[in-house]
Amino acid sequence: MLEVKKRWRAWLRAIHRDFGYVAVGFTVIYALSGLAINHIKDWDPNFTSTEKTLTIAPIPDDVSDDEAVKRVTDATGTGKPDEVYRAGDEVRLSYASGTQVTAIADTVTVQAREARFFLRVANWLHYNRGKKAWTYVADVYAIMLLYLAISGIFMIKGRLGFRWRGALLISAGIAVPLGYVILSGGPSAHAGQATATAAAPEP
Repeated sequence: MLEVKKRWRAWLRAIHRDFGYVAVGFTVIYALSGLAINHIKDWDPNFTSTEKTLTIAPIPDDVSDDEAVKRVTDATGTGKPDEVYRAGDEVRLSYASGTQVTAIADTVTVQAREARFFLRVANWLHYNRGKKAWTYVADVYAIMLLYLAISGIFMIKGRLGFRWRGALLISAGIAVPLGYVILSGGPSAHAGQATATAAAPEP
């Protein structure tokens, strides 16, 4: 009987160890993208934005649209635009990348966006929008996390295990989200606030 218990715990630890290794990459992706998305009100986690101002010779009204675009793109080096808007001395160029170029009189403003390479990809995976295959991968990762959490309870015996220290720490881990829900009023309270805000007249 004792031998069976030792073998059971050995298998538990071996699988826990291997799942832990496999989960490293997934955890880095989900943890970093989770932090980025968590603060989406403070910054754009997918793109960095830059703005620069240039000075050019004013474009006369009698110059054709094509010529006006050429003069602006020659000065900015932004290439052929996807959309062009022109009114008087204003020339506005739009690009599929999100870049906007605005020329008014002798001033050209270039507002550009560049993708944050790792975070944009990680956020795309994290949101899991329209990616059926990744849904199954994410499900497997979720199952692995469940196994790591549950098997971790039984990894160590004695006072440092589940019967004393482990039980206290597990209780603390449960108490934090539970306490927050109780103190904040939970989703119902926040749904009411959102409804009230939406119904309030604009100033």
